Amino acid sequence: MAEDEFDMENFPILCETCLGPNPYIRMTQESHAKACKICDRPMLVFRWKPGSIYRYKKTEICKTCAKLKNVCQTCVLDLQYGLPVQVRDAALEESEKLQAPVSNPTRDWQFAQLDKEMKEKGAVALSKVKRPNAMLHRLQRSGPYYDRNRPHVCSFFLRGICNRGADCPYRHEKVETDGPLAEQNIKDRFYGQNDPVAEKLMKRYDKIKQQDNKLTELGPPTKPEDPTVRTLYVGGIDESYSKSDIKEQFDPFGLIDDISMVGNRFCCFVTFRDRDDAERAVNALYDHLYIKGKRMKVLWGKGKIVKKHPGATGRTGAPGMTRKSGPPGMAKKGMPGPIRAQVPIRNPLGNQQYGSMSGSFNASKFSFNQGH
Repeated sequence: MAEDEFDMENFPILCETCLGPNPYIRMTQESHAKACKICDRPMLVFRWKPGSIYRYKKTEICKTCAKLKNVCQTCVLDLQYGLPVQVRDAALEESEKLQAPVSNPTRDWQFAQLDKEMKEKGAVALSKVKRPNAMLHRLQRSGPYYDRNRPHVCSFFLRGICNRGADCPYRHEKVETDGPLAEQNIKDRFYGQNDPVAEKLMKRYDKIKQQDNKLTELGPPTKPEDPTVRTLYVGGIDESYSKSDIKEQFDPFGLIDDISMVGNRFCCFVTFRDRDDAERAVNALYDHLYIKGKRMKVLWGKGKIVKKHPGATGRTGAPGMTRKSGPPGMAKKGMPGPIRAQVPIRNPLGNQQYGSMSGSFNASKFSFNQGH
């Protein structure tokens, strides 16, 4: 189809991984080219290549089905977290799940209502998870996984009869063709049932939860004996985090006096106005504080420490005076004048000879000034 005929209103619903890293991507679209693999209705099919080293991809389900479940039209994974629907539904309560009808009459009626709403309003916002929990935060991907777009494995290579060698557009790798991961089904992934990828992720989360339970059993960190300490340490911060991100998490516990970001040490310090507010915050967030999908470490911090010069006594005129009274050598009332450095008159090198004093180093161009 020509570029000027491309309908931007019907642009597919895709995740960043399926769309690919190429900013100048080209797409083709064909109306009623195939049936949706969920509702069996004819749909508009898009086809594109995410990059030069990746395979061609196309939409597998229709746009209406993708809106109902908030999933990508190609990989059928959740758009918000990049996780299978079964994992997302396992982390949510029954009232929060995005239900999709299975029976044909109910499905057709719901699709007709959604299509009507899309024509009237022009676009319908996708349903997102409003109250995410720790499971979704720990399992979500931090960025796109472009390796998922690699070419498929060459079936002739697995049988040992591929004669195209490096010219073969498919991968020549030995992979396991048996097992649950080889039996994936788009309908099972869409409805969130019997998905082997989801089961693998949930087993991984069970191991993560066991490690988290060990930390939870230890209880909140012991509060310092000094009642004036009102500062909390938050570990896991980098340059992408701002003070507003931190304040949003700690504001519900009380008034905050200061938030000190230490990006080069991957941490920050939150100082509350009241000690009781700081205690409530550390007790509630010490084992499950998530900011931008990343788990943070919350402990008691310390106030700012003013380093003194060794041997400082704090008296005016005494050795090692504090910064307030000025460094040694500064003229004050009742104090001697500034101490001047004594410069030796003779050559400090004496008669010693060094390699850098030879002619090869052009030492003859320099002379030691014996006077002022």
